[in-house]
Amino acid sequence: MGVWQLLLVGLVMLLGLFGVLVPGVPGRWLVWAAILWWSMHEQSGLAWALLVGSTVLLLIDQVVVWELPPRRPRGVGVTRRMVVSAGAGALIGFLLVPVVGAIPGFIGGIYGSERRRLGGHGPAMASTRAVMRAVGTSVLAELFACLLVVGAWVGAVIGG
Repeated sequence: MGVWQLLLVGLVMLLGLFGVLVPGVPGRWLVWAAILWWSMHEQSGLAWALLVGSTVLLLIDQVVVWELPPRRPRGVGVTRRMVVSAGAGALIGFLLVPVVGAIPGFIGGIYGSERRRLGGHGPAMASTRAVMRAVGTSVLAELFACLLVVGAWVGAVIGG
């Protein structure tokens, strides 16, 4: 697979990661489609193993998200800035502390956005808790699974 195709696969995965944060965009399935595209062109044992592993992981993630309370973004003050901050925090956390850093990064992004908007620690913590109860857990679960798949793909491309 050429460099341009790898860049396109990476862009589709990036679009999928952003799609997780935007309601109505099938981010998880964009990430999976990019893995499918890559594995169909690579046709190696590693590529097929990554496709099977990501399929299983994303299906388990879908079941987990179904079991979590439904997303109710209205009434808790979810803003675009907060969504961007949470996504950026998860990505930075994932890069700084591989895999597990996405969780505190996501929550930290929400807290930072709320601290900037509300001014104080107490109101920002209360708002962060409300947001995590309303939408945060399901978005975090989906984003975490997609980050794991993208991280595995990056590792396979660099190491494979």
